[in-house]
Amino acid sequence: MRRWIRRRREEILFRGDSGMTAIEFVLLTPVLFFMIFATVQFALYFFADHVAQAAAQAGARKARATADAEPGGWRGEARTVVNSYIDQLGPALVLSPNVTMLQPEQNTVGVEITAKVPSVFPGLDFTVHAQSAGPVERFVPEGEN
Repeated sequence: MRRWIRRRREEILFRGDSGMTAIEFVLLTPVLFFMIFATVQFALYFFADHVAQAAAQAGARKARATADAEPGGWRGEARTVVNSYIDQLGPALVLSPNVTMLQPEQNTVGVEITAKVPSVFPGLDFTVHAQSAGPVERFVPEGEN
């Protein structure tokens, strides 16, 4: 009789934990999915930021090289280089880029890009901003100052 009581008590004790795994799974699954989606969003944002920065630097390099030779034409060439970089590196990452040509000083030119980043979470808007500027390259023939 005592064995039966002991066995019955053990069955009751072990049976009390039988649903805990399912409850833990239900509670932790949304947290796990949120962490996965947050990691993907983090990667999308920083890759888009890198693409925008590379495009701004390439556009600024083109602007610096052509601004002295063509006083007004450098803007179109720099914009073409920026759009080409974005199309090659991340056309689906850098959405609706706003490209602005900068000329803060007489001998300085640059490019500024503001664009949207696709969002994994509905309702959240992420934007990237990149800017690159530098002095205009001036080629002087030998003997001239």
